[in-house]
Amino acid sequence: MAQESPKNSAAEIPVTSNGQLEDSHEHSFNRDLKCSLPVGLGLSETKITSHGFDGAKEGVVEAGQFPSKGGRAQQKSGPVVLADEVKNPAMEKLELVRKWSLNTYKCTRQIISEKLGRGSRTVDLELEAQIDILRDNKKKYENILRLAQTLSTQLFQMVHTQRQLGDAFADLSLKSLELHEEFGYNAETQKLLAKNGETLLGAINFFIASVNTLVNKTIEDTLLTVKQYESARIEYDAYRTDLEELNLGPRDANTLPKIEQSQQLFQVHKEKYDKMRNDVSIKLKFLEENKVKVLHNQLVLFHNAIAAYFAGNQKQLEQTLKQFHIKLKTPGADAPSWLEEQ
Repeated sequence: MAQESPKNSAAEIPVTSNGQLEDSHEHSFNRDLKCSLPVGLGLSETKITSHGFDGAKEGVVEAGQFPSKGGRAQQKSGPVVLADEVKNPAMEKLELVRKWSLNTYKCTRQIISEKLGRGSRTVDLELEAQIDILRDNKKKYENILRLAQTLSTQLFQMVHTQRQLGDAFADLSLKSLELHEEFGYNAETQKLLAKNGETLLGAINFFIASVNTLVNKTIEDTLLTVKQYESARIEYDAYRTDLEELNLGPRDANTLPKIEQSQQLFQVHKEKYDKMRNDVSIKLKFLEENKVKVLHNQLVLFHNAIAAYFAGNQKQLEQTLKQFHIKLKTPGADAPSWLEEQ
């Protein structure tokens, strides 16, 4: 049986003399079109509009909306708009980057203006003086700390040498009968000096640990707050300058919203600046009280220990350590200290 050759469906549509489709074949065309449409789109949802071939418009196929799962038809008029209930994370990040870039630009411009002597700078004279004194004291305390560590290292070497010398004298005292007493006296003297040196070394190391905590923790924490305060001051001056420039310009419908927005940003950074200035003042006050208390005790310890050691007053030296609750480690009982490892 011979197969029928496929034909173009458009070629099978007869047209009357006035260019209109015959009614007898229009139903057949709609049936063929229904078979070629995707599943889920019926002829009840499809409207076919045909115009004359001599017209300016061509045939248009208009498809309606699909029915919902519940069987209710959706509204067919107007464009479909998807509600963006959840904010786009990429847009949020882009907005954060934009704000950060704008803030960085303003702060950089303010810093350059101050260095060139063109921009104004907010200064709290009393607070700035206290910060300068703190930074200068930190440098001096760091110098004392380095010198004390050097003294501790040198004293440790001396004590170690005295201990070895005492052992050598004691050994010779046993082997040299004619010089037994002389070697014995020197052995006892060196061992006593080594013992007193270990006691002094414990006091010096306690002094170093306390000053190190004060300089590298307590003072450093306060200086970190000072850096945050200085950053807040730069931001405050940057937005203050921006607001002043806008207020000097014309006021119209375009500039008034910018001035209002600039006023709001200025107020936010002013509150931040005031808060950081208050935090720095409080920390400087507590730091001064803590510094006086710590250094008073440590300086008394250092003086009494050094004086007792060089005076040869072993009892006073041991009493000084008990007064400050310093316990000496028994040699070989625990792991070597950081000084011994060096």
